[in-house]
Amino acid sequence: MRTARITRNGERVGALIQYHKKSYEFIYDDDWFQDSAKPPVSLTMPKTQKVYQSDHLFPYFFNMLTEGNNRAYQHQYYEIHLQDHFGLLLAIGNFDPIGAIHVISMISEEFDE
Repeated sequence: MRTARITRNGERVGALIQYHKKSYEFIYDDDWFQDSAKPPVSLTMPKTQKVYQSDHLFPYFFNMLTEGNNRAYQHQYYEIHLQDHFGLLLAIGNFDPIGAIHVISMISEEFDE
């Protein structure tokens, strides 16, 4: 299991969890979820439910990753497998991302690919 804290402008929004390579979950933090003034992380994950599950990395978070040569360089630099999108997100998600959302690695336990 690997876990990331998701923040928006430094404020805790929730947690993104990878249980194994095809099992992901996003959970809104209680305070964020209950505050109607706080926006959802994404239009595809509205605050109509607290927990979202998927068999792939949620599109909002996948789209935070770089593309092309930059992605290839980052995979090589961080020694992360090309198909380990969550691993790359954990490596780069807190370093000057586009937008207000940051991804902060919390627990990094390796599991079989």
